[in-house]
Amino acid sequence: MNSASSRSRTLKTVGALGMAAATAVLMTGCGQSPDSATSAATSEAAKVVPQKQTTSPSASARLTEDQQERKKVLDATKVTFDDAATTATGEVAGGKLVDLDLEGVDDDDKDQSPSPTGSGSPTGSASPTGSASPTGTGTSSPSASPGADGPVWAAEVAEKDGTIHTVRINAVDGKVIEARVDADQDADDKKQTADLLAQATQTPQQAAKVATEKKKGTVTSVGLDDNEGNGAVWQVDVVGSDWKKTTFDVDAKNDTIVREETDND
Repeated sequence: MNSASSRSRTLKTVGALGMAAATAVLMTGCGQSPDSATSAATSEAAKVVPQKQTTSPSASARLTEDQQERKKVLDATKVTFDDAATTATGEVAGGKLVDLDLEGVDDDDKDQSPSPTGSGSPTGSASPTGSASPTGTGTSSPSASPGADGPVWAAEVAEKDGTIHTVRINAVDGKVIEARVDADQDADDKKQTADLLAQATQTPQQAAKVATEKKKGTVTSVGLDDNEGNGAVWQVDVVGSDWKKTTFDVDAKNDTIVREETDND
C-alpha cells in the first residue's frame, strides 16, 4: 500500500510538471510572455485613443497685435486720464484741455512713441482731433525725465484765443516732462480752436464719464473735433477688459453719444 501510494504521488507530480512545461512551451511558441502580451495590448489601445494635449494657447497668443499693444501700455500706466488732464491744464494759466492721448496706444507714428514697459505688444490709428498738431519749438518747463521706456500722456491745452500748448506727462509718476507753446499755429488755426472751445459747454471729463458709462474700460484718448459742420464733439477712446477699443463721439453741448465704433483689431 505504501509503495503504491508513493508511485501515485510521483505520477501526479510528474503530470503537473508536464502540464506546466507544456504551457511554457505554448507561450514561447506564440512569442509572448504574459507581461509582453499586456504591453502589446496597451500599445494597441494607445493607437486607437490618442493622448490628450495638456497645453493650451496662452491668453496673449489669442490677442491681436493692437490688443497686445494696448495691454502692454495700460499695464505700465499708473496715472489716470483724469489726473493727467488736471496736471496738463495746470501748466497753462486759464487753459482748457482740447486733446489728451496716451502715447503708444493706437498711434499713427510708432517711431515717436515710447515703448512702455509691461507685458504683451501692437499698433493702430490715433483718434483725430480738431486742434492743431503741436510741433515746432517753444519754452519748456524744468521737469523730470520719464526714462526711455515709460508711457506718456500727451496733452494739448489751449488759451482763450486758441493758442495751443503741448504738455507731456510721465504716465507712471505723473511728472511733467515738457510744456511748450506750439510755434507752428497761424491765425486760422487759433480761430478754429477757439471756436470749437466756445461750442464745448461740456468738459472732456464729462464726455469721458458718458463714454465709460456706456462701455466699462479705461480712457486712453479724448479730443475736441468738429462733427462735419454739425457742432463740436468730444472723441473718446475707451479700451475694455477684452483690450478692444471703442471710439465714442459725444456731443460737446449736451453729452449725447452721436457715434460709436468698436475696433476689433
